[in-house]
Amino acid sequence: MFRGATAVNLDSKGRVAIPTRYRAEILEKNQGKMVCTVDIRQPCLLLYPLMNGKKSNKKLLALSNFDPTQRRLQRVMLGHATECEMDAQGRILFSGPLRQHAKLEKGLMLVGQLNKFEIWSDVEWHTQIAEDIEIGSSADFAADALNDFSL
Repeated sequence: MFRGATAVNLDSKGRVAIPTRYRAEILEKNQGKMVCTVDIRQPCLLLYPLMNGKKSNKKLLALSNFDPTQRRLQRVMLGHATECEMDAQGRILFSGPLRQHAKLEKGLMLVGQLNKFEIWSDVEWHTQIAEDIEIGSSADFAADALNDFSL
């Protein structure tokens, strides 16, 4: 399970070192293999352990090819999906199109979402999280979105 937001750096070859605390799980359960694709609604990447990525692929394949919205979702997410393998130093290589979608430069945020990571440029992340907190503090949002939620 992946939790927390961690600042990481993109090297000159487009690689990111996965934090040590996650490497053993990724190696043990997925032989170091992951799947990366774009988030269709936000300028970030979605990085799944290979087995979770296969589950997501099945859900995407189950969508209708005749529904234009569902077809677009398939085209973008599956079209950008790239299998990545951690190297001996625990690094993952992101392709040029993936880096371009998420506006990735040197400073990144690796954000755990339990079953996957979101990969953000640090600038985009700080902008997004400030917006999320502002919207989340609104009484209307809290009443509607958190009505049935409990920790």
